[in-house]
Amino acid sequence: MTFQLAKPETASKAEMYSNLASQLRSLVEGERDFIANAANVSSLLYHALPDLNWAGFYLLKERELVLGPFQGKPACVRIAMGKGVCGAAAKQRQTILVDNVHEFPGHIACDSESNSEIVVPLIKDQQLIGVLDLDSPKLGRFDDADARGLNELAEIFVNSTKCST
Repeated sequence: MTFQLAKPETASKAEMYSNLASQLRSLVEGERDFIANAANVSSLLYHALPDLNWAGFYLLKERELVLGPFQGKPACVRIAMGKGVCGAAAKQRQTILVDNVHEFPGHIACDSESNSEIVVPLIKDQQLIGVLDLDSPKLGRFDDADARGLNELAEIFVNSTKCST
């Protein structure tokens, strides 16, 4: 299978995320392996979204988040529940947008170039399985349109896989 990343110029973030949702559905169609799909999702987001320096997953294992497939610089391997943006989003089971990570209490600095972050919890059958984490070197990079779009993409991803992390 050859996958062609489509990066059309769109008028809005809503259109961009709608396009990404279509691409993601095509990318995961017929593939149920969690790690394979997570690897492709992180690559799709990293290459399709502007102003990112990290896109990937932390997976819940034995009550902590453990690094999963990602694109970007090497990252922290383990994050305690409730710690940093990822741990807070996982514990609260809510998407967290941070305009300036340097002002977030307890922020974990894996990459000193990151300035803003969004983390989306991954929930399947009412169970937390991990988080989708995106970082940007740009302050205020993420907004509510990103949150809506990334939540939709996370749902497509979670529903495409067998969760045996």
